[in-house]
Formats: sequence, structure tokens, C-alpha cells
Amino acid sequence: MNDISVSILFIALIVLIFLSAFFSGSETGLMSLNRYKLKHQADKKHGGARRAHELLKKPDQLISLILLGNNFINILITQLATFIGYRLYGDTGIAIATGVLTVLLLLFAEVTPKTLAANNPEKIAFVASYVYKPLLKLLYPLIIAINWLVKQVLRLFQMKQKEQQSATALNSDELRIAVTETAGLIPDSHRDMLLSILDLERVKIDDIMVPRSEIAGIDLSADWDDTLNQIVKLPFTRIPIYSESIDNIIGIALMRKILPLLTTDNFNRDSLKAITRKPYFIPEGTALTTQLINFQKNKRRMGFVVDEYGDIQGLVALEDILEEIVGEFTTDPNAKFNSFYQDIDGSYLIDGSTHVREINRQLEIDLPTSGPRTINGLILEHLEMIPEAGTSLKINDFALEVMQVKNNMVKTVRIKLDNTLIADELAEHG
Repeated sequence: MNDISVSILFIALIVLIFLSAFFSGSETGLMSLNRYKLKHQADKKHGGARRAHELLKKPDQLISLILLGNNFINILITQLATFIGYRLYGDTGIAIATGVLTVLLLLFAEVTPKTLAANNPEKIAFVASYVYKPLLKLLYPLIIAINWLVKQVLRLFQMKQKEQQSATALNSDELRIAVTETAGLIPDSHRDMLLSILDLERVKIDDIMVPRSEIAGIDLSADWDDTLNQIVKLPFTRIPIYSESIDNIIGIALMRKILPLLTTDNFNRDSLKAITRKPYFIPEGTALTTQLINFQKNKRRMGFVVDEYGDIQGLVALEDILEEIVGEFTTDPNAKFNSFYQDIDGSYLIDGSTHVREINRQLEIDLPTSGPRTINGLILEHLEMIPEAGTSLKINDFALEVMQVKNNMVKTVRIKLDNTLIADELAEHG
């Protein structure tokens, strides 16, 4: 090498630095690619995207290839820079070469190319894929040997390599973040529905059911004239039919089948029973996703929630689950009743039977949902007693005041909020 001119050595050094920058930048570019967008581009027969997608299917081999090339080039750079420094300035030149080389490698072979690749990953990665694909085939035996050695080292530390696809798989929380970050890309209403679908697995049937005490139906043991008047007034299309108690449920009758019978003289208890379909029961604690499938499988739109002893705890309709996804759409006249009343001081008067989840959603607060379903149950659990009107308490730093107690239940609760913006939003919602 003593016969080679210094200018040629400098040119070789510059070329090697560019090669090092290529390996550094392409590594960042490939690892920064959006895997889902990449797969879409690969499916569209984009050459660079297809090659990059194939390389990223085995990231351990790709990383080994890049690091092998980068380290080999950096060693050559170090040796060449040391030789140039020694040739120009002797032993002092070695120290100078070390200092200058550190700055050059950091600036031109690391920080700058990696920054460019992070900002333009596709441009860098797609070009690099045309180089790495044949290079991987050429050095495949060496790459396999390196990966085998890596596995042995990991085994010494009792560590196992994860499955290749686990790096790109999203769990529900990560998927939620991905959907949330689509603001501006898809309509807000669509994004809210997607987030609601992700929440279905966490929400149980108990969270949305109509409580047992609020189930409205027809009691066949009652006076028949009173029953006829009740049928005319009921605003539902599906009516629970029972005898004396909801525990003695007979089934569900469709209003569209009842109405034609009302105009005949043959409408009586027996004819009503004849058009009543057997009840469908749902175990409490069932996830909404599971129940949605079960409704579809069993061709049902309504079911009764039962506990482990078989006692009816509430009633759930298909519409209740759908409303968890798309929001309120019911035309039920009773739905016009607003459980939230905004007082002049910005606080809220809330019906005691209102679900805690609904309160959290409407007021954007964080009352605990792991225990009782309703605000009445939450207060009773917190106080461990039936309170009197005027009792105040604090749950999760939110001030609650019991306004009315009736039949051993908290009928009305006042929740005081400091955030007036939330109050204004709820007022608009109402």
C-alpha cells in the first residue's frame, strides 16, 4: 500500500464512509417502515415494497446482514484512516486520524443517514432492498452461522427468541392507539365506532342490561281488562310475558302478532300464550362480543340475564349492544327521559339506576366500573349502608351527594364537577 498515492487512499476512505452511511441509513429506513402500509404496497406489486416486505419477514437475518456489512466496512475505515494518518504524520497522525475519524463517522455515517432515513424510510428502504436481497443470498451460509451463534448465546442467558411475527402483531390496546391516531384521516363518527367495537370484549352483558326491577311486561295473572289496557300503552315491539313474577317467565310476544288478535273476539290468555316464543337466557358476565354472536346464531333479538342460581337479573336486547357501537338510535319514547339534569351551579342530578359506565361516558369522568353497575350500587358499596338524603361522599376524587332515597335505594344523586366545559357538552347532548 506504500505505493498507492494518498489521494487514492482518501478517495477509498470516502467511498467506504458512504458505504457505512448506506448500511446505517438503510437499517433505520427498513425498521421504520409502516408494516401494514408496506404489505398493502407489496400486494400492489411494488417491486421495492415487495422485496422489503420479504426481507422483514425474517428480521433476524436482515439485521445480521446489515450489521455484518456495516461492521466490516467500519473496520476497513478504521484501518485505512490509521494508515493514512501514520503515513502523513507518523505516530502523531494515528491520534489525529482517530479523533477526526470519530467525528466523520458520527456525522456522515451515523447521525445524518439515519436522520434522513427516519424522515424518508420508503425511499431509502426500497432502494436498499434491491441490494440486500441478492447480498442475503450470497452470504446466506454466513448469516445462518451467525444467527446460530446468537441463539446459543441467548440460551446461555436462558432467553428465547420470540416468534418472527410477534414484532408486528398488535394487541387490542395498541390497535386502539392506532385507531385513535387516525384523527383527520377518517370521520370522527367512524373512529368512535371502531373504538366502541374494540371495547365490546371488555364490556359485560351486565353493564348494559335493563335491571330486573325495570323490566316492563305483561302479567297473565292480572285482571284481563287491565292487561288489555297495558298492551295498548306499552311502547315496545317485544313484550315479556310472565305469571305473577318475572321469575315465572313464559316468553316473549311480538307486538305485530298481538295487534291483529286485539281486533278479534278470540284474544285471551290462551291465544296470547300461543303466540309467545320461549324465553332465551343469557349467563351473567357474558362479553358483548360473545353475546352478539350468540344472538345471531340463535336468531334472537332479546334475552334474559340469569345468575348462577338461574334467577333473572335483567333483560338485554340486540339494540342495546348495537347502541354500544353506533350510539343511541332508539325510537322508544321512554328513551327520551334524560337521566342527567344539569343544575345551575354546573353539577348534575343523576337517576340512581343509571349505569356507572354511562355516567363516565357522558361526563368524561372515571368512577370505578369493576364493581357495582349502577351509581346506586356504587354508593351502597362505598358506604356499606343505606344512606339518608343529604349524605355526601367522595369517590375517585369526585364529590357525590345523595339527594333522594326511596325503597332502600338511592333514587337521585348529585355529582359535582369542576370542569364546566364538560357541563356545557352534556347540556348540548341533552
